[in-house]
Amino acid sequence: MDLRSLIRDVPDFPQPGILFRDITPLLQNAAALRHVIDRFTEEFRDAGVHAVVSIESRGFLFGAPLAYNLGLPLIPVRKPGKLPAARMTVEYALEYGTGELDIHQDALQTGQRVIIVDDLLATGGTAMAAAKLVELLGAEAHSFAFLVELRGLGGRARLEDYVILSLIQYD
Repeated sequence: MDLRSLIRDVPDFPQPGILFRDITPLLQNAAALRHVIDRFTEEFRDAGVHAVVSIESRGFLFGAPLAYNLGLPLIPVRKPGKLPAARMTVEYALEYGTGELDIHQDALQTGQRVIIVDDLLATGGTAMAAAKLVELLGAEAHSFAFLVELRGLGGRARLEDYVILSLIQYD
């Protein structure tokens, strides 16, 4: 399936000079969405992981059905102020700013292996922040699953110690 044809380019969003890769057309195509979730499921079915960690917000779109298919818990990584119980927080750099991510302190157990899911790999800052949160809880970030990878921004190099699956790549 040609998933790339279902990604819309939006220039100058969210700020001038940024080319945003809009996944909305893919999400609106039921067959394409099913294909994405099936590919993620196939890739990680026998990975020996204990949970799916999903990054707010578009990562939830792929992480929840993946967790369901694999019969694993879904662990949300959220933006500040969204988690109600005790949490861990890390700050990270984005390709056009900074951000923070939170995870509940009791979300994972020491030694658990997880898949981290998000919609896009750019510089790798968000993904590394999620991995750091997982590791602060004593768990292991085993692998990453992304719909889109922007190769020219170097995110894969930052994640070289992990298994990485991306279904659509842009140079």
